[in-house]
Amino acid sequence: MKNICIVGCGFVGAIHAKNLKGRANLYFCGIPKDTAVDFNGRFGGKGVIDSYAEVLNKREINAVILCTPPDLHKDQIISGISAGKAVLVEKPMCISQQEVDEIEEFLKGKEDAFLMVQENYYYKPALKKIREILDKGHIGKIKKVFVKKVFQQPAENWKSSMGSLLEGGIHFVALISGIIDDDPVKINAEFPGNTAGEPERSSILSLVYSGSTVAELWYSWNTKSLTRGIFQHSRIDGERGRIIFESNGIYIRLKSVDKNGLYIRLSDVTGYGGMTEDFIDCIESGNKNPFSDFSKAKRDLGIIFKAYGYLPE
Repeated sequence: MKNICIVGCGFVGAIHAKNLKGRANLYFCGIPKDTAVDFNGRFGGKGVIDSYAEVLNKREINAVILCTPPDLHKDQIISGISAGKAVLVEKPMCISQQEVDEIEEFLKGKEDAFLMVQENYYYKPALKKIREILDKGHIGKIKKVFVKKVFQQPAENWKSSMGSLLEGGIHFVALISGIIDDDPVKINAEFPGNTAGEPERSSILSLVYSGSTVAELWYSWNTKSLTRGIFQHSRIDGERGRIIFESNGIYIRLKSVDKNGLYIRLSDVTGYGGMTEDFIDCIESGNKNPFSDFSKAKRDLGIIFKAYGYLPE
């Protein structure tokens, strides 16, 4: 088994630790140190490492999982890869287009570098089923994708300084990218209720793709939802039918001229299981091409940063 250090022992770090327990030798690095000590006991870890610099200096550590605030990601990615570690970084990969460009420049010529971005939505069983329906041509050419996830969520700690579209909405940007699998040629955005100079909490993102396909995302952290964002519906309209799906991926309904169906999936709805499998397979086999890679993160973040160009100053 590989030696993996989880850096950042909070909510998301616990998800990774739970999924990797028994599948890797786990080490933990957290601030305060008590969090790492707690994780080491809870998840059968092999030890606690005091600092990220010390993690990088330990030759026995094969990979790091960065569950740290996003403003630290760019430097931690670069230093981690420079130290010869495989890197899995939490979304968002970084916080500006400039940082995306810096990471891309750093990766040039580094064929052995391993960088995977934790975008579990790319691994959702619902997305896999949607792609299967689309590939079989049941609804024909996609005309419009509409995705909705609006609920209330407190913006605490480092999240208080970050827009909701970048911190959480990026999941649904990735979902749209996974459905359409293309780069938009036009991007527009509105931010209802936003105060100039403040992080946005609600967004309406409009995307136009070649061939006249359009997509729209409604995402909010300040909209009341009795179900806390569950059982909201999104849809894909095609020339020959429609796919309606629960926005979190619990179920999918197909209505087309040649096939109707209801598909329910309750296991690994979040996609973390599939993402963990990809990560483990990559680092154990030496494969340097995870599905959720730099290129996908660059595309999705590029959409968001262009959308932020519409924010009032």
